[in-house]
Amino acid sequence: MSIEALQILIIVVLAVILFVTEKLPVDVVGLGVLAALVILQLVTPAEGLSGFSSTATVTVAAMFVLSEGLRETGVLDRLARLFVRAAHWPWLLTLAMMLIIGAISAFINNTAAVAIFLPLVLAAARMRKIAPSKLLIPLSYAAQFGGVCTLIGTSTNILVSNIAEQQGLRAFSMFELGQVGLPLFAAGVIFLTLFGRWLLPNHPDRSLPDSYGIGDYVTDLRVRAGSSLIGKNLRESRFGEDEGLQVLELLRDEHRLWSRRVDAIRAGDVIRVAAPLDKLQALRSRTGIEIDAEFLATDASVSSHGGQLIEVLIAPHSRLHGNRLGVLADELAQHARIVAVRHRGQSVQGSALDDILLASGDAVLLLVPADQVEHVRAMKDLVLLNAQSAQKKTRLLAFVALSIMVAVVVLASINLIPIAITAVTGATLMVATGCLRREQAYRAIEWPVIVLLGSLIPLGVALQKHGIATGAAEHAVALLGGYGPIALLAAIYLATALLTEIMSNNATAVLLAPVAISTAHSLGLDPIPFLIAVTIAASTSFATPVGYQTNTMVFAAGGYRFRDFMRIGIPLNVVFFAISIWLIPKFWPF
Repeated sequence: MSIEALQILIIVVLAVILFVTEKLPVDVVGLGVLAALVILQLVTPAEGLSGFSSTATVTVAAMFVLSEGLRETGVLDRLARLFVRAAHWPWLLTLAMMLIIGAISAFINNTAAVAIFLPLVLAAARMRKIAPSKLLIPLSYAAQFGGVCTLIGTSTNILVSNIAEQQGLRAFSMFELGQVGLPLFAAGVIFLTLFGRWLLPNHPDRSLPDSYGIGDYVTDLRVRAGSSLIGKNLRESRFGEDEGLQVLELLRDEHRLWSRRVDAIRAGDVIRVAAPLDKLQALRSRTGIEIDAEFLATDASVSSHGGQLIEVLIAPHSRLHGNRLGVLADELAQHARIVAVRHRGQSVQGSALDDILLASGDAVLLLVPADQVEHVRAMKDLVLLNAQSAQKKTRLLAFVALSIMVAVVVLASINLIPIAITAVTGATLMVATGCLRREQAYRAIEWPVIVLLGSLIPLGVALQKHGIATGAAEHAVALLGGYGPIALLAAIYLATALLTEIMSNNATAVLLAPVAISTAHSLGLDPIPFLIAVTIAASTSFATPVGYQTNTMVFAAGGYRFRDFMRIGIPLNVVFFAISIWLIPKFWPF
């Protein structure tokens, strides 16, 4: 093995470890890989920067803007509400939801589609008295079903197609993946409809305070005359820090003081806190307060005081990922108060909040004035789960946005114009026609995904350039070549599926697509069926909540545990594996 090959292997191993452990954001890991490749002269500077000018990166960025145009003009809202009105039985509600979300996700970013559906599915579950845990895993999985039906269904599909072009192969056509994607879609829907009743967990729906375990100890404390707190603000007094209290709000004459940290406390003020009641006695004797009439944090009681309890998710690829909760608290300071967090499936309140490092998929319970809900909704890093938009969308703009998206798909399908050009043109028209403002278009792009793609594409170049992909292919052929191409196809599919469950699907595709191509060439076979296997396996991750962004999004909202995904996801992965290995050679002969 050459010194260059050894250096690349070390870079790959370190990158995989960082992707799996999530010690650093994925885009930071990608940039580190890129820097190492260029500094060690494993790729030229031009090759190192080629990922940021590739058609895959440009197309994915434009698709984010197109998806946001459909969302902002209300097209997705209208489609999402169809399933709520149409379904009166649990099985029919689930079926309608999967069909609609799958159809949408075939053409737009699936995380955007799931973000639109999440609050509607939760509302529908409560209205029909169905446990949300029965609906949210099917919501996530159906988004993935739809994503493998078209070239633009996921960024992974576009990426693998681009890698094929770089290696002198043909790109995938718009609906080519649908030959196996549609049967997989049908199989997934049938599987969840028939077996979801037994395999999906039945975690009971509870009110927001109860679901975070804070309902019994949100309490009002009234400041007595002569209290040592009078004249100080909450920051200066360090109120409740030793007792582990979490201050929710400061009330004066029944009016909320949202600048509670800087307003001086007066006699008669009410401090609303979340804490175990057995810790309040020491605080009473030290500061001169009394416990007001018992206050239980129910949605109704909060609303009666002019505020709402709303639940938000830390969005996939959010810049809040890896930051302390205080970063979010500072951004929300004038608009909302953090009450509790569900982090890694565990509820956290009080002083323990200070120690939390946020992660994508964490759920945060906020206390928000009614007139500030839309401000919270507009934050790109958050996904609202239980508050509907008050914005009114015009039908004309919705029609314009939908027409632009249809035109992009049609032009890309007939190969009249390259897909990157049609996507960029469509994104430009979204802004030019008023469907999106310019700043909304820039905000819509998930820059961590773009940076990751641009950074990792050169890794694929290095794997081919220094013989790593060829060496891996030779070992695979030596081990399994005697069993025929089907065995090699199955091995590549399984390797991709396993890696995708624990790390970025795009990173997995970059690592294994070159190996798939070299494996096919070593046997004199067509590489396309092997690339199709990589694409399908990397775009469908069912067995863990961290393997795919949509799984992470529904994890906290559904009150799931890690094993819930394994229980239903592993059998579904087996179904998809069997169907893919059977159908791929039929449509793409070796």
